[in-house]
Amino acid sequence: QVQLAESGGGLVQAGGSLRLSCAASGGTFSSYAMGWFRQAPGKEREFVAHIISWSGTSTFYTDSVKGRFTISRDNAKNTVYLQMNSLKPEDTAVYYCAAVHRTAYINTAAKKWDYWGQGTQVTVSS
Repeated sequence: QVQLAESGGGLVQAGGSLRLSCAASGGTFSSYAMGWFRQAPGKEREFVAHIISWSGTSTFYTDSVKGRFTISRDNAKNTVYLQMNSLKPEDTAVYYCAAVHRTAYINTAAKKWDYWGQGTQVTVSS
C-alpha cells in the first residue's frame, strides 16, 4: 500500500510559478510510475504529467502544459515534483499526485491509477 501526500499549492498571479511536491511511503518508489492530475470545479479529473524511472527517466505531458510544467522525481527521497511556470487562470484546480505500479503502458486515464494523494489547491488569479 502506497501513501501519497502533496504539498506546495497556493494562490499565485497569472504568469507566476509554483512547485508542488508529493512524498510517497509504503512501497518501492522507483518501481512506480508517478503522475500529476488536476480537477477543476465541475470538471472531470484530468491527466497533467507522468514520470517513470525503471529504464532511464521518461516523462509525458498533456499538451496544455508542455513547455510550462516540468515533472521530476528524486527516488532517494521518495518524492515527485511538479514545477509549474507561466501559470494561467485555467490552471486553477486541485492537483493530485498519483502512483501506478510498473507496467508496459502508462494509461493517462485517472481510473487506471492505483494510489492517490489528498490533493492540493492551486489558484491562479488574473
